[in-house]
Amino acid sequence: MTAQDPPRQRPRALWADARFVIGAALVIASIVGVWLVVAAARQTTPVFAAARTITPGEAITAGDLRVVDVALGSLEEIYLAPTQLTLDTVATRTIHAGELVPAEALGAADVAATTTVVVRSATEVPASVATGAVVEVWSAPFDAEGVREEPRILVADATVTEVTRDDSMMGGGAASVELVIPREDVADVLAAISGEASLSVVPSVGGAP
Repeated sequence: MTAQDPPRQRPRALWADARFVIGAALVIASIVGVWLVVAAARQTTPVFAAARTITPGEAITAGDLRVVDVALGSLEEIYLAPTQLTLDTVATRTIHAGELVPAEALGAADVAATTTVVVRSATEVPASVATGAVVEVWSAPFDAEGVREEPRILVADATVTEVTRDDSMMGGGAASVELVIPREDVADVLAAISGEASLSVVPSVGGAP
């Protein structure tokens, strides 16, 4: 090599090219992964949420519900979509205000196993007894001689629809309570009311709304 000849460049090592390609691939894969996660999080589905507390046996209309967009992923089929609401639909369990409506919480009105009755509690109704609360109805009927018997449970599992409290002195803090009860208990409840049994509505054990 003479003084006028340019210096020869050393050939680029193959491992350096491979490292560059691998590094670039990892960066691209990371970017794509983040994009997919963000895109999945942005995919929402319109479903119904309860606009108010709905009790078992109540007929469901569009006015009782509101549409919300939520990211459900694989849980999408569990909740009621706007296109799934049909006529003659009733709640089969309590659906609290703001709760997403599970499709299984609704049923056909013609197969409803519950109905509503209004009873007047002879004792003061606790403040915890409100719409959606699960309560027991106790009855103290008269016996054949006109003597009041010991109280016993008349309905073990009722759901409160509405409470109208009478805070006047004459009312003594009693209340009229609209209840959802099993249809099989209707005859006993009506018989107790017509027989002037003393009825009391008390919170059920473990029956928080």
